Amino acid sequence: MSVLPLVFTSGWASGINAYAVVLLLGVFGATGISDEVPEALQRPDVLIVAGVLFVCEAVADKIPYVDSVWDSVHTVIRPVSGAVVGALLAGQSGSLPDLAAGAVGGSTALASHAVKAGTRMAINTSPEPFSNVVMSTAEDLGVGGIISFAMFYPEAAAIIAAVLLLLGLFLLFFLVSRIRRFRRRRAQRREEKRLAARTGPPPL
Repeated sequence: MSVLPLVFTSGWASGINAYAVVLLLGVFGATGISDEVPEALQRPDVLIVAGVLFVCEAVADKIPYVDSVWDSVHTVIRPVSGAVVGALLAGQSGSLPDLAAGAVGGSTALASHAVKAGTRMAINTSPEPFSNVVMSTAEDLGVGGIISFAMFYPEAAAIIAAVLLLLGLFLLFFLVSRIRRFRRRRAQRREEKRLAARTGPPPL
């Protein structure tokens, strides 16, 4: 059986939460649930580091603006993680060249990361503080559910991931204008503060 559906699904999930993907795949492999998981992801040190970083992301991802900073830092990390996981899965299976699997996993992770980062930037323009918590929790549950489902039904999971990716890209297209307005307002506020600092307080 081709490992391509699992590579695609893990790439999509890595763009949202790379540490959760590594942790879940490692646990599934270490417990014997799946023999598709390479030994490199099952190592105790890898699982410990992935678990600690997953907790860090779970906290940072629920704090407005901190989540956007976290996403910026992970613009490189998530696609690279998706590519590495894809290449490892392909190497374990032998049904797909490592380079091709890395390209699929990395590009899919980059696309889903762009959707997540852009959506979070739009959410941070909302005045109420609970959207981040709801969105982050939904993302964590979605990644866990899709990766778990992919262990048993990889083709169906890949279809679901593809649909979610397309819907996310479609949503991001409409959110771009909101993100631009938010950036313009922020730049305008900074300029107003700078001018106020130059002129000083009004005379009494």
